[in-house]
Amino acid sequence: MLSVVIETKNDEEDLARTLASLVSAAVEGMVREVIVCDLGSTDRTHQIADEAGCVWLPSGGAAEGVRRAKSDWLLFLEPGATLVDGWMDSVARHISRVTMAGRFSRASKARTPFKKRIFAGNRALVEGLLITRRQASSLSRNGQDGEAIARGLATKRLDGEIVPASRK
Repeated sequence: MLSVVIETKNDEEDLARTLASLVSAAVEGMVREVIVCDLGSTDRTHQIADEAGCVWLPSGGAAEGVRRAKSDWLLFLEPGATLVDGWMDSVARHISRVTMAGRFSRASKARTPFKKRIFAGNRALVEGLLITRRQASSLSRNGQDGEAIARGLATKRLDGEIVPASRK
């Protein structure tokens, strides 16, 4: 089972899209909880999270989300990212035999040309991050955000796919 951690700030529409892609996993018991770590939203982000049954953390960011997570495995996602059908099988296989962190493959319909990826800036969570709670705890001790936790981390490529969030 997974705890999903999502950091947000004024991302009500993007958060709703990401949460919708997690519904079947919650029904099947793959997702135990979704923790929404707010970074000062002034829109309806809190209401969206509350109506979806998420754990809402109004402060503390991803470090607090890691601390509060109940599952041994955490899945960090950006608001707006959507997981493609079949991702649950990929995660289950990974969890059953590997302890290192993993990232999803970009869905073929969402792949951007190499040059555009290079010059668009590097977001460490663009492909999500599947990581053990223990490893995330050791990386988040200094109150780091999700991007800082994910940056520079050696990961295994999962065969599940993600459609990355389009960032403003």
